[in-house]
Amino acid sequence: MVRVFMSYSHIDEALRDRLEVHLAPLKRQGVALWHDRRLLAGDALEDGIGTALAEADVVLLLVSPDFLASPACHDGEMQHAVDRHRTGRARVIPVILRACDWLSTPLRHLLAVPRDGRPVTLWPDQDQALHEVAVAIRRAVLERTPLAS
Repeated sequence: MVRVFMSYSHIDEALRDRLEVHLAPLKRQGVALWHDRRLLAGDALEDGIGTALAEADVVLLLVSPDFLASPACHDGEMQHAVDRHRTGRARVIPVILRACDWLSTPLRHLLAVPRDGRPVTLWPDQDQALHEVAVAIRRAVLERTPLAS
């Protein structure tokens, strides 16, 4: 089973939810999507997030100004994910949700989605942008393992 970790700022939760809808076919095929809202009351935040990130095959960084401003997202999850990407233990996919200075971060070395790193919120049809993101994620997941039909 392929595990996908979603790192995002809670300000962008609505966009994360919309992306998750577009990823529903992958979930039906056995791909496990994880984000911090999967934690249960009483779970240790850092341990739960750290474990899920360490076990992820694919890491989605949902990038926005709030993501870049968040120490937990930028300094914690993003840095850990990029380190795992560099060593081949995970594939990191920057998903540019909203306009921000992501090209001044280590993500500038990675191919971002949607196409050309154009923020999802700047597309006339956000569903089209999220569909393009979902297709790219499917390709990355298929690289890790064939999916059940």
